[in-house]
Amino acid sequence: MTDSSGSIFISHAGHDGQWAEWVAWHLGEAGYEVELDLWHWRPGDNFVQKMNDALARSAAVVALFSPQYFAPGRYTEEEWTAAVAGRGRFVPLVVEPLEAGRLPSILRPLIRRQLHDLDEEAALKALLEAVGGREIPTASPAFPGKAGKGSRAAGRTGPSAPQGLQPRFPSATHDPAVWDVRQRRNPHFTGRDEIIEQVRGGLLGERRAAVRVLHGPGGVGKTQVALEYAHRFAGQYDLVWWVDAEQAEQVPARYAELAARVDVAKPDAGAEINARYALEYLRTHDRWLIVLDNAEDPRQLRTWLPEGSGHVLITARNPAWKNIGPGLALGVFSRKESLAYLNGQLPTLTEPTADALADALGDLPLALAHAAGALGEGTPPDHYLQLLRTNTAELLSDGEVYDYPVSVAATVTIAAARLDAGRPEAAALLRLAAFLGPEPIPTKWLVEAREALTSVPGAAHGISWPRNALQPLAQYGLAVVGPDTFQVHRLTQAVVRHVSAERAAVPLRDVTALLAAVDPGDPELPETWPQWASLTQHLTATLDAMIDRAELRPAYLKAAQYLARNDQPEVAHSLAEIMHEKWKASLGEEHPDTLSAAHLVALALHDMERYEEFLPLVEDLLERRRRVLGEHHPDTLSATHDLGIALSALGRQAEAYTILQEVSARRQSTLGEDHVDALFSVASTGASLMELGRLDEAHHVLTDALAGYRRALKENHPAALDATTYLGLVLSRLGRHVEALQVQSEILSLHRQLLGDRHRSTLLSADHLGSTLIDTGQYAHAEQLLRSTRTLIRESLGTDHRLYNNVTLDLANALAGQGKTHDAQRLRASLKHKRSPKKGPR
Repeated sequence: MTDSSGSIFISHAGHDGQWAEWVAWHLGEAGYEVELDLWHWRPGDNFVQKMNDALARSAAVVALFSPQYFAPGRYTEEEWTAAVAGRGRFVPLVVEPLEAGRLPSILRPLIRRQLHDLDEEAALKALLEAVGGREIPTASPAFPGKAGKGSRAAGRTGPSAPQGLQPRFPSATHDPAVWDVRQRRNPHFTGRDEIIEQVRGGLLGERRAAVRVLHGPGGVGKTQVALEYAHRFAGQYDLVWWVDAEQAEQVPARYAELAARVDVAKPDAGAEINARYALEYLRTHDRWLIVLDNAEDPRQLRTWLPEGSGHVLITARNPAWKNIGPGLALGVFSRKESLAYLNGQLPTLTEPTADALADALGDLPLALAHAAGALGEGTPPDHYLQLLRTNTAELLSDGEVYDYPVSVAATVTIAAARLDAGRPEAAALLRLAAFLGPEPIPTKWLVEAREALTSVPGAAHGISWPRNALQPLAQYGLAVVGPDTFQVHRLTQAVVRHVSAERAAVPLRDVTALLAAVDPGDPELPETWPQWASLTQHLTATLDAMIDRAELRPAYLKAAQYLARNDQPEVAHSLAEIMHEKWKASLGEEHPDTLSAAHLVALALHDMERYEEFLPLVEDLLERRRRVLGEHHPDTLSATHDLGIALSALGRQAEAYTILQEVSARRQSTLGEDHVDALFSVASTGASLMELGRLDEAHHVLTDALAGYRRALKENHPAALDATTYLGLVLSRLGRHVEALQVQSEILSLHRQLLGDRHRSTLLSADHLGSTLIDTGQYAHAEQLLRSTRTLIRESLGTDHRLYNNVTLDLANALAGQGKTHDAQRLRASLKHKRSPKKGPR
């Protein structure tokens, strides 16, 4: 760029933020328009959108190469690939030595300028030449035997840089003159670059008294992030001072020590007076960083926030600090960060084992540090995982954790004891939440069930409920509280359950009352599934303690039904089997709830396509229900219907049709013609006629069933969608392809809208439509649809699934129809099985 036109986007890794600031500043001084995320993007902005916009409008990208820049999974990869692909001006600058072969092959031919081994004057010259090009001399160059004098930077003029103080050149020569950080840098610090960039950008974005607050529950590494920030950006400050602020009364003493270090203390004055002198010193100086660590009470500490042209970084569990300074919520590690940490500490750990550990520990940094320490000292990973399941609290209390002052168990136990002493309502809620799942808990449940919560003190109709119980949980870092939900970490729950073991009966009664009061609605309807997903997670969290409670048996049955309908048949089968075995032991084999659980076991087997196992279970269930409930009971009719479905799945179509026709008539007689179960049996009878080749009769029966659905239910009710799916197949087999295409296109669109792209019913609809497109000669359209469907099946169901087999063969037919014979033969040869029967919905 030989002039200053166009903007320059600075692409850098978070670790190299100081280099990015230095480069951006001096390019701004040279008259260029610069965009740097640390300066120009705000917390809450969409990072990906900002990055794309910046790349689109920039005339050049200056990329700061370092080992961190090329670390796997960083957004920097998207930045440099977009810049290179766009063939725009791309300026690579090396700010940290790179190992041989570290550069991607596409970047190796590019000329790069090394900045890391230069002093500031030489680095500045190299930067400006790299961006603007070297000037062609108009006079004879100076004699090389005599060195020039003066600094080019000193005489340069240009527009002021975007920020206040000029960033310092990243080098060890600018270490702070005053430094008191009472912890050494954590050599195992992992991840968190995005948070550190947000902290840096936020602090730089304010001219005076810049404050940022890192808040979050205990054990997420707030202090570690603050410590890393202080060390990483030390060179940009003249003074860095760490204040342990958990005990508010000790804060003035630390400021008094600072006053002595900067020679403003008065020997005869007390600690508080000298602390004020320190604050006055900070007000009149710049380039300082004060860290207030574990600053839990903003009301007591707000008077000790320095003013002036410096930076204040606060760490706190209490989110109330957000009312005083901009807050950044720090949560657990991402799974990628957890795996990077474990692999860094334990290089021999396999990825599945590391993933299992991260999952069991809920990605909590403190717990991961504990695990790394225990495994590094000889505890086998499988044994550690077993102890986590059986002795969580004791395990997390055992041993010291490097770089963390207290263990997970101690952190939780101390905070819970404080609640017991001063906030009994919050303490009771914490014990209740300990027996729910680690997923978010809707706060509306607390409102709706308040009268039934006998363990929670206070007025049942108080206007401050549940805020007065949730706020202390957030304040002590025991829960993350939002407007609609609150969440307690799984390890916090485990410790609280251990501490409360002797008095668990009372909170368990309240958990039962809470969950029994929740009614998401009919689990057959997709609109209820988000609520059922939440309820099911909490119903199954402490299954052994809750499964035999009579008040919850209806909820458990509906939860298993939801899992089956939501295309989770394996999970549904597991839950239904547990219910069946438990209730068979406690209620007897022929109790109605035991039989309902057995029914759900059978339906899950059907959805898993284990038809040989499905049939005998249904036959046994039908016999028991006839004996216990009678021939005409709705549950008996349901089992009769499923017997017909089982026979159809096994290819015994004539027997299946006879049973389905009979149960259809009986359901219409006993339940009414427009009852959902009666209509379902009518539609299944139509499907059976289709399998028998009696297509005109099937079309008539299915048309009648759909008319009934329109009268009684919404047309997009799942049962109506099933009937419409059958109708589309019948139309296709009748050769009425135009009508079939219309029906199948509509049903695929509805399935995608209601069930999502990966639900088996959606994938089945896509296969049906693809087949009909082939029948009508629309091979290219069929190929496009079937390729995307095949990918989704491979990712969600696997390549051994029947549906993958069928879609692959249909795709081969679509390719053959376009003359792509070789590709079609290759696909057919890749499959071990011939086409399986195309099953419609159950």
